[in-house]
Formats: sequence, structure tokens, C-alpha cells
Amino acid sequence: MKLLSFFALFAFGLSVSARADEKSLFDGSSLTGWAGLDFWTVQDGCITGQTTKEKPTKGNTFLIWKGGEVGDFELTLQYKMEGGNSGIQYRSKIVDEKGFVVAGYQGDFEAGTTYSGILYEEKGRGILAKRGEKVVVKEGAEPTKPKIEAQKDALGSSESLQAIIKQGDWNEYRIVAKGGHLQHFINGHQTVDVTDETAVGAKTGILALQLHAGPPMRVQFKNIVLKTE
Repeated sequence: MKLLSFFALFAFGLSVSARADEKSLFDGSSLTGWAGLDFWTVQDGCITGQTTKEKPTKGNTFLIWKGGEVGDFELTLQYKMEGGNSGIQYRSKIVDEKGFVVAGYQGDFEAGTTYSGILYEEKGRGILAKRGEKVVVKEGAEPTKPKIEAQKDALGSSESLQAIIKQGDWNEYRIVAKGGHLQHFINGHQTVDVTDETAVGAKTGILALQLHAGPPMRVQFKNIVLKTE
């Protein structure tokens, strides 16, 4: 009996330890812990970024998480998109503090039917993996022009992955980053698998949410959970 109690307590300790590195990044009622321009508010219990015809943004701007840099992590959130496109920046860096502009890896998503789930490097190397691809990024002649070895449709066709996305409704986005291995998932389906072997591939950096320049748009986020190694 004492032995069973010991193992029960040991298992409980492991469970607590396993949860200790997991935290919610949004309190559901305020932008505490985040920083950005006044395009960002909390509406209906969700982080909301919105531009209008009367109030556009001249360039891409971001809501930046102020909790520090992340290295190896798993980030899960829910998003809803109305017009335009957006994304989740990770292992990124601030390049314009006043305008809240960042550069780095981005888990892309949009109201359209082509780019949700891809890996894009904002203000960097551009698209590193299209939807459905398994990719190895190698050094090229220039840092901004890497050699990309891609297996097209290795995770499914772009069309089949688009079919699992709920247009104009809530979707779950998950990003897993371990070393140079980067994976994106939408609604439980993997959309890209990338191994970045280059020297410029960031191993740490900030998290941020994107509000894209262009036509009026509205994006919402909720249930933002970060799990770190």
C-alpha cells in the first residue's frame, strides 16, 4: 500500500512538472503582456486586429508578446479571419520599435485559399515551404537566396489541406519548433515540415501576431497556449 502511494505521488509529481512549462499568453479580457498599435483591441473575449477603409495601416504591423524570446517550443491558438491575411511570427526580431514591425519566421494564414499553413519568412527569405511540402533549406549563394529541397505534396495536396480549414470561422493553429525543425498544423493536419540547416535560420526570438497592410481586414485570436522545453 505504501509502495502504491509512493508511485501515485511520483506520478502526480511528474504530471505537475509536465504542466509547469505550459502557460496561457492571453487573459481573455485585456492586452496585458502584449504591445502594439491601436489597431489591436479585445473584443468578445478575443484579441482582435482590425483595419478599415478610414483607418488603414501603411505597412504590416504586429502585436508583440512581451514575455521574452522563445527557442524550442509548441504554440497552439485559435484564429478567425475576415478578409486579407495574417500570421503568427516566431523566433522573430523587432526591426521598427515605433511601428511594431518584426522580421522572421511566420506561420501564415489568410481568408483566401492558397497560403494558410505555409512557412514564410517576413522581411527575409520569403516563402520557405508551400502548403503540403516537406522541405530542407540549405545554404545558397547568398543568405537571402537559400537552396530549397522540397518534396511537393508530401503531407497532402494544397487543395486537400485547404478543405480542412473553416473559412470565416474558428480554426486551430499549432506550431512546433525544435532546433532547425519547424512544423505547422491547422486543425490537427500538418501543413509543412521544414528543416532549416542554414546559418541565418533563427533558433530564438520573439512571438508576434500580424495585421497585414492592404484592404480592410479583421483577425481574432484566443486560447493562446505556449509550451516550452
